[in-house]
Amino acid sequence: MQFNEIKDAILIGFFLAFMIGPVFFILIQTSILKGFRAAFVFDIGVILGDITFILIAYFGSKSLLEEIKDDPRLFYIGGLILLIYGLITYLDKSQKNIIPNKDFLLPEKTNYIKLFLKGFFLNFINVGVLAFWLGMIVIVGSNLKMNPAKIFNYFTIILVSYLITDIGKILLAKQLKKKLTPKMAYKVKRIMGIVLMVFGVFLILKGFVPKENKFFNSVIEKVE
Repeated sequence: MQFNEIKDAILIGFFLAFMIGPVFFILIQTSILKGFRAAFVFDIGVILGDITFILIAYFGSKSLLEEIKDDPRLFYIGGLILLIYGLITYLDKSQKNIIPNKDFLLPEKTNYIKLFLKGFFLNFINVGVLAFWLGMIVIVGSNLKMNPAKIFNYFTIILVSYLITDIGKILLAKQLKKKLTPKMAYKVKRIMGIVLMVFGVFLILKGFVPKENKFFNSVIEKVE
């Protein structure tokens, strides 16, 4: 790979880590409330979701693209899951009744498998992520003349750059834990719930917008 291609892949990974979405907010929240290790495991789940989408985009057939393009139920289901999860997060009062005068202690036991799966599915239900990687495959693949080795290296650099940037975000967010009180932690959780519900509603509404399908039409034409 040429230096410019490596540089572009690194920049894509860096800016991808700052795309505002539910994963962004949950990663920050997990780092603040549960620490570095928990946030890192969550992020690995997210990246596995990205890898899955990249493989689907790369090996996907025209019929699969047509199905995604014409089936708004994917948006409805993904949005509904986000909406319900956000509502549960908002209504959860487990941290509200912690005695303010005592030191705020994070739970000693953390279910890392649950965090890993949470990161994976939270990313996987977002059809927009698949659309992004599908577009990247079309653009990058044509520039690299569909060379499998070059494409593999290019996307590996993107994901490694993305992970390193996320680690930096996790470490910065962790510093906020020192100023975190039980009352503030409860407020953060409720805010995260609202954010998830907003993204859920937005994803559901995307299923009702026909013009969104134009992106898939253009992608399919390029694939053909």
